[in-house]
Amino acid sequence: MVIRAAAFNQGQFPTIAFVNLAKTPLGVDLTKLVAALAKQLQRDFVPIWGYPAKLYVAKKAKAGEWQVVFLDDADEADALGYHDLTKNGQPVSKVFVKTTIAAGEKVSVTASHELLEMLIDPGAQLWAQSDDGKFYAYEMCDAVEEEIYSIDGIEVSDFVHPAFFESWHKPGPAQFDHLKMVKRPFQTLKNGYQIVSNGTSAHEIYGSRAKERHFQHFEVRTMHRSEYRKDIMAKAARRPKAAA
Repeated sequence: MVIRAAAFNQGQFPTIAFVNLAKTPLGVDLTKLVAALAKQLQRDFVPIWGYPAKLYVAKKAKAGEWQVVFLDDADEADALGYHDLTKNGQPVSKVFVKTTIAAGEKVSVTASHELLEMLIDPGAQLWAQSDDGKFYAYEMCDAVEEEIYSIDGIEVSDFVHPAFFESWHKPGPAQFDHLKMVKRPFQTLKNGYQIVSNGTSAHEIYGSRAKERHFQHFEVRTMHRSEYRKDIMAKAARRPKAAA
C-alpha cells in the first residue's frame, strides 16, 4: 500500500469521522460525546483558534475525511493498519480505550485532547520557539493535561490559547488557556508535560515528579502523535546538510 504525502489543509475545513473499533466500553455514549465535542469547538475553541470542523459518528470514514478512531490499544492499531495518515494523506487521531482507562483517565477527555491537537497541527510537525531558544511542540493540551471541564455532563480537556506560545507576554491581561490556570507562556502545569527540542533532538519535560512517574509507568505512548513528532525530528536531524 502506498501512502500519499499529507493532503490536508488544502483550502477547506475538515470533516472528521469518529469511528469506534474498540471492544472495550467507552464509558460514554459516542453520539453524546461527539455532540459535546462539537459544542466545545463552536463555543470555546473556534473563537480563539479560528479553525472549525464538522464532526459526525461513522462506521467507516469516507475518502478525504479526517478521523478520530477508538481502538483498544496500540497493538490493535498496528494490526488494523492505523497510522498517523490515511492512504489518502488525511490525519488520524487514535484514542486507545483500554490504555486510557488503565491509566485512570477518561475516554471523553482523551478524545477532546486528541481532536483539538489534530485540528491545529494535523501533521504533528509545528514548533514554537521560546525566548531561551528552545522549541516547544505546538500542542494544544499537553501542558494543561488533566485540567478538565464539563459540557452537557461530559468531561472535556482544557486547551491553551495562542498567547501560550508567545514569549513576550507578561503575566496579567493575556489569557493563556481556556480555564485560566496558566500564568505565563510555555508554563507546564503540575499534571502536564511538553515536548521540547533543541533543533536536533526532542524530549519530554514534566510539571511535577508525580506526573513524570505516572507518564513513564502508566501512560503508554506507543503509536501516539508525540512519538510520531519525535521521530520526525530525529529523522530531520539525520539528514545530510546541504552544501553551502
